[in-house]
Amino acid sequence: MKILLAVDGSKHSRAVVDYLVDHLADFSGKPEVELVTVHLPLPRLPHMSMVVGKQQVAKYYEEEGEACLAPAKKRLDAAGIAYSSRVLVGPVAETIVKQAGASRCDLICMGSRGMSELGKVLVGSTVTKVLQLATQPLLIVK
Repeated sequence: MKILLAVDGSKHSRAVVDYLVDHLADFSGKPEVELVTVHLPLPRLPHMSMVVGKQQVAKYYEEEGEACLAPAKKRLDAAGIAYSSRVLVGPVAETIVKQAGASRCDLICMGSRGMSELGKVLVGSTVTKVLQLATQPLLIVK
């Protein structure tokens, strides 16, 4: 079984990592874990490339993404769970679903809420969209 574990550094994403660590024995065999975080693309501004280069933008995405992944990596490492990790860029729900399909994941795990401002208003808006788009089962942890 291959599990896509989507995190954003929020307390809800830390809860899904804890849940997965605590219940990994419930899965048959030894599941493969793909740990991902998704960063929304920076807005394209006129003449932005004259001030900020592609390498700077890529570095920004990587640094921000690694900061979101760090608590999950620490918890998975402490539990001795092997994983691969990725920082992705794109619309969050669509990118999670696309990555789950491309990686042939059998299950998507994510927290019920995230860190976006919209998420504070519309509870679980990303989760709702993933639920609508995904063909894989979705495990949501509160």
